[in-house]
Amino acid sequence: MVIDYSGICTCNGILVYKRLYLDDNEGNIVKNSSIFLIIFLILFSFGFAETQFGKITLPLGTVEVLANSGESWERAKPNQPVNVGDVIRTQAKSRCEIKLVGGGKIRIGENSELELNEANVKPMEKNFQANLTKGNAWVSAKAAFGEKKNVSVRTPTAVAAIRGTTYRTKAGEEESSVLVYEGKVDVNQPQNVEKEETAPKPGGKPKFKLAPPTEIDAPTQVAGPYELTLDEWISLVDGMQINLRKDGKYYMFKFDQESDAQDEFVQWNKELDAQ
Repeated sequence: MVIDYSGICTCNGILVYKRLYLDDNEGNIVKNSSIFLIIFLILFSFGFAETQFGKITLPLGTVEVLANSGESWERAKPNQPVNVGDVIRTQAKSRCEIKLVGGGKIRIGENSELELNEANVKPMEKNFQANLTKGNAWVSAKAAFGEKKNVSVRTPTAVAAIRGTTYRTKAGEEESSVLVYEGKVDVNQPQNVEKEETAPKPGGKPKFKLAPPTEIDAPTQVAGPYELTLDEWISLVDGMQINLRKDGKYYMFKFDQESDAQDEFVQWNKELDAQ
């Protein structure tokens, strides 16, 4: 049995059927619409498949999702899958936990908005990117042995990229902050990252590559607040905080962990991480 589907083509993104015949092995050529329907459904499903970012495991209060293919905000439900392109927001006195595909979690506090930009999951390498346009986010994503896991959260003034660790970031239009609780976090300005993403690489298309960061081995305060401009990746260890302004000036210091531990959002996250 031979199928001739050479008559199927696309025109302006729409499948067009010209001819589809079936050879019944006796020399008789007959039209078969059911075969066309099967092929159409297969091609349609491949063209419009969505990439899952994770699922909302703990919506508390008023948590809403704007689906990539949707037109209005919908109330989030427990264990609701969310995909790349979706946006999650919380109202006052509300919180949300998102469990990432392949392990790891992002939690957002009240009055926050998180855009889910990328989820690239392979057996031993997992990359996630999200954009925190406002509010607070807590990232807890430890990598398994031999695994590479990067969870990058961008704010209006900072980009934080981790390699399996725990950190918190607060987004603001004029200034954002990143606090490291465990491991290391690489931080840079959004405009610097955009230059790296679009810079042409020899012998190929432009490709993002994380530059070797400048490590801060000891939690030492810089000479003065906002006297230096961040023009490359810098790596923070646990106990460090960086405040990065819109103009690129930054202030890095060891934050008061006892005072920070009194924050209700911090307490909630630490309790969940300990479970």
